[in-house]
Amino acid sequence: MKEGHGYGLNGNTLKIIAAVSMLIDHIGVVLLPDVGFLRVLGRLAFPIYAYMIAEGCAHTKHRLRYFLTVFLLGAVCQTVYAIASDGTYMGILITFSMSILLVYMLQAVKAAWTANEETVARRILLTALFAAAVAGVYLFTCFVRIDYGFWGCMAPVFASLFRAPRDAKAPLWRKLDCNTVHVLMLGVCLLILACVFGGIRFYALLAVPLLLLYSGKRGTANLKYFFYIFYPAHLVLLEGIAFFLL
Repeated sequence: MKEGHGYGLNGNTLKIIAAVSMLIDHIGVVLLPDVGFLRVLGRLAFPIYAYMIAEGCAHTKHRLRYFLTVFLLGAVCQTVYAIASDGTYMGILITFSMSILLVYMLQAVKAAWTANEETVARRILLTALFAAAVAGVYLFTCFVRIDYGFWGCMAPVFASLFRAPRDAKAPLWRKLDCNTVHVLMLGVCLLILACVFGGIRFYALLAVPLLLLYSGKRGTANLKYFFYIFYPAHLVLLEGIAFFLL
């Protein structure tokens, strides 16, 4: 990951904040549904994770592995959920899996338009394929219930719109490739999402100031697999507590 500017909150810190927020949110859902304030605190998780997905797509050297890690973990969690509840609701990892694919396609489009050797036909083709993929995701979310819906899938895409392709030489990308622009673009998507869903979704915008403090650094500790394990582990723990106590 990039070195960053050396001050502010690193990626690990932001992910820990998101994990704690998610835990609080799910405590509110599973154990204390009458305590609405817990759900408000939980709104910080999605924006931070969405932004970190965009960061991961921008800096990973193993794109397929990154996608498969998120998708396969999501598929396992989804299978367990479907067996336990007989439901078809798709969880957040499936949402982010589609986000990753869209971001990769967006990266290909931007790389094509900034590369001198690319033909106009190929640029148009890649752009059309990206537009078709976005439309496909929209149609999918119209028929299948998925966490945060279409605009949830688009949140990491919005955060990636003005990220420069690697080795890009186009002045436009260099001028706009900064953390503030990326966060503000995510904020636009969060605002749209809040207007669509209403209610407590507006509190997700409180994550924007935190993300503006992002230093661009990952952090010294390698906590990548901790965060992958934390998601299913905390759900199992809360469901277990609910089973015995409620």
